[in-house]
Amino acid sequence: MGNADYDHQYNPQRVEIPPPKPLLTAVKSSVRETFFPDDPFRQFKNQPATKKAVLGLQYFFTILEWAPRYNLGYLKSDLIAGITIASLAVPQGISYASLANVPPIVGIYGSFVPPIIYAIFGSSRDIAIGPVAVASLLLASILAKEVSPTDNPKLYFQMALTSGLFSGILQASLGFLRLGFVVDLLSHATILGFMGGAATTVILQQLKGVLGIKHFTHKSDVVNVLKAVFSQYHEWKWEPAVMGIGFLVFLLVTKYFGKKRPSFFWISALSPLFCVIIGSLMAYLTHAEKHHIGVIGHLKKGLNPVTVSDLTAVFNSRHLAVSIKAGFISGIIGLAEGIAVGRSFATVKNYHIDGNKEMIAFGLMNIIGSFFSCFLSAGPFSRSAVNFNAGCKTQVSNIVMAFIMMLTLLFMTPLFQYTPHVVLCSIIMMAMIGIMDVPAAIHLWKVDKIDCMICLGAFLGVSFGSVEIGLSIAVVISLLRLILFIARPRTLNLGNLPNTSTYRSIDQYTAAKNVPGVLILQIDSPIYFANSNYLRERISRWVYEEEDRIKSSGETSLQYIILDISTVGGIDTSGISMLEEVKRNLDRKSIQLVLANPRSEVIKKLDTSKYIETIGREWMFVTVGEAVEACNFLLHSSKLSPGEEKAKTPEDNV
Repeated sequence: MGNADYDHQYNPQRVEIPPPKPLLTAVKSSVRETFFPDDPFRQFKNQPATKKAVLGLQYFFTILEWAPRYNLGYLKSDLIAGITIASLAVPQGISYASLANVPPIVGIYGSFVPPIIYAIFGSSRDIAIGPVAVASLLLASILAKEVSPTDNPKLYFQMALTSGLFSGILQASLGFLRLGFVVDLLSHATILGFMGGAATTVILQQLKGVLGIKHFTHKSDVVNVLKAVFSQYHEWKWEPAVMGIGFLVFLLVTKYFGKKRPSFFWISALSPLFCVIIGSLMAYLTHAEKHHIGVIGHLKKGLNPVTVSDLTAVFNSRHLAVSIKAGFISGIIGLAEGIAVGRSFATVKNYHIDGNKEMIAFGLMNIIGSFFSCFLSAGPFSRSAVNFNAGCKTQVSNIVMAFIMMLTLLFMTPLFQYTPHVVLCSIIMMAMIGIMDVPAAIHLWKVDKIDCMICLGAFLGVSFGSVEIGLSIAVVISLLRLILFIARPRTLNLGNLPNTSTYRSIDQYTAAKNVPGVLILQIDSPIYFANSNYLRERISRWVYEEEDRIKSSGETSLQYIILDISTVGGIDTSGISMLEEVKRNLDRKSIQLVLANPRSEVIKKLDTSKYIETIGREWMFVTVGEAVEACNFLLHSSKLSPGEEKAKTPEDNV
């Protein structure tokens, strides 16, 4: 009695092979699934031409989508939020400009033009645009190796602008080409470790300003920074140290109070501006320079000057390659941080942001910003958190902030010329302490040790090497983990849960039992050239282990192997060759190979390669349960004598 008898009595559902698609249709479908999983053009279907034109404009200019629904209630909330983040933007912008080694006024420029561009194209209601600390550090660490910001400040600034331009070009290109998965290669663990290491080095570098040290290292690693601090102890000054520690303690206290009393978030948000005002008054009244406390000095009034000529100067120099490198690296980090921040707040408010739109918005604001004296801008977490807590409703809060920055540039910049450097150091240190997320690192250790290793690798690489080394270590470890996951997929031994037709891993479910004479294996990944040899060897090992177990227990000899390939999403020619070799090896042992629930892409390739003819279509089943039922029927039938077999009825076989 063969499988045909089983078919006659039970008539199981057979695996169907999907009809072939024309080549062009198949290519279009593959491209659509790869680059357009969210189907952004679904809204254009069955629409008249004029409606499609309007929807197209709204898709790229998101302000056209939400502006018609805007009302006075939103305006009140956005005004409060915009004014609040503007109070943070001035001290933060000046601080991050000094971190990037560019003129302090440039930090205010970055909070004027880029926020307006983002409000037109961006999809997040909560992101507040401006310079970011980690990207500023990246920019300084890469460019300073090529050109000294003190010896040749003009060329250095031109290179910073050029880096911002190429950051924008990269970001916009990723958005237009829908290549957001490039940013996804920077995992949460990578970003966490990288930002923690960067925060550590930035905090240590601020000791130069806090202690009033004149001569300092240009290197950013912990060892060289600490060596520079303690080797110059004769330059330490107590006056800036007292002022810096005092303002830092004040900032820490206000932040703690803001966390404990969320309704008083504005106290923490306004504290940096308060420090700037008080510090400037102290510096003016006490003649700070006489007490070894340096101040910013003159800030030029007026709106952002056009800097197209500065960009062309770098294009015609030998420093272009370094500027492109700095732009690409800092652009990726700024993009990853900005999108992560936007998604976090969007989740809380239960709305969706389009990652590709965000890339386009970030790219365009940095491209246009580089033409108007702005270095890299993104969505810093601290400023965005203030915007969120202030109750912003739409992107208008960014426009309000930009308007206040315009007034500041036109009329109020002279007020900040007495701002002490040590106050800016305190503000930077406070911001960096907020970036270091120790509880998240501990959570990684508890949940996933490899993720924790990635985080630790990035942290140590940045802290004791450089930002490039730390980022490279984290990305390499992440890619190795991904490759290992693909090259060494899991295979599971399935057993039957009592009184059910369900089959689950025997290792996970203690109640799951082996089926006598049948070995059920589940392959938990696509079958490609990278893992085909491993899977062949692993299946052989499962067979040997099962045969040894059967010999020791005295059960029915192994006659069937069922491969559950329901989770195999794809297969290549190496994978098909592996299955053919497995079939030949099992045939030599008189063991029948059975396939359960192959997916459409897999079954099409198995059919085209003639593998189905090799294994026999009757040995392919829709579910593991039907495959086991067929194997049990044939095992039972093979034990009956011919007379007994004829005497059995279908009901008896059941």
